[in-house]
Amino acid sequence: MAFNKTRAYRHRIISESSNDDVDYSSRSSFTPTEYLFKILVIGELGTGKTSIIKRYVHQFFSQHYRATIGVDFALKVLNWDSNSIVRLQLWDIAGQERFGNMTRVYYKDALGAFIVFDVTRPATFDAVVKWKQDLDAKVSQEDGTPIPCVLLANKCDQVKEGMVNSVAKMDEFCKENQFSAWYETSAKENVHIDDAAKTLVAQILKNTAQYKPHSKTKGQILLNQVLSSSDKKTNGNCSC
Repeated sequence: MAFNKTRAYRHRIISESSNDDVDYSSRSSFTPTEYLFKILVIGELGTGKTSIIKRYVHQFFSQHYRATIGVDFALKVLNWDSNSIVRLQLWDIAGQERFGNMTRVYYKDALGAFIVFDVTRPATFDAVVKWKQDLDAKVSQEDGTPIPCVLLANKCDQVKEGMVNSVAKMDEFCKENQFSAWYETSAKENVHIDDAAKTLVAQILKNTAQYKPHSKTKGQILLNQVLSSSDKKTNGNCSC
C-alpha cells in the first residue's frame, strides 16, 4: 500500500527481526503454520513504548529517542514451537494519539495489546483505565469480548511511586479492568519484556482455537472468522 509524501513519516518500518528468513530446506516435507498477529503498544507519552519495542526486537536500548509521531511499526519473528512460527507486527502508537480520529484505524484488526505506564510518574498510571476503555471500545474479538491486553509497569529499575508498590492492589486492578496479566518491566535493564510478550502471544494463540483459517498461503494463516455451529460439528469438536 502506497502512502503519499505528507503521511509517509507516520507509517514506516522501524525494525525487523533478523530471524525473518527461516530455512526449512532440510525439512522439505514439513511446512510450519505461520501466524501473523497485529499487536498494539499504547500508553501515555514518555512511558518507554519505543524503548520496549527496540529492546524486544533488537536487544538495543538508548536514552535518546524522539517522541513517536502517529504510529511506527516493528516486526518480531518467533519460532514458537516445532510446528509454528509467529510473526508479531508491533504498532508503536504515539501517546498523544489517544483521542485522535486515527486511533480507530490504527487499532483495526489488532489481536492483542500492551498498555505501558511509567512507575516513576503516577499520572501515567492514572491514565491506564482511559487507554483500556478506549482500546475496548475500538477493537474486540469476533465474539465481542476484549482482545488480550498485558499491562507493563515500565522503568522498574527506578524508584516506584503509587499503587505499583502493592502487588495485591495491582492484581486486583488488573482483574477489575480485564487485563490478561501485568509485569514490571525495564527496557534499560531488559527486565520481563520477553516474559510479557510470551504471555500475550500464548493468550492470543489460545483464543485462536475458536477461529478457523480465513485464508492460507505458504503456511500462513490469517484468523478472522469464528467457527459456526455447523463447522464445529463437522470437524468433530462439537461439545454438545
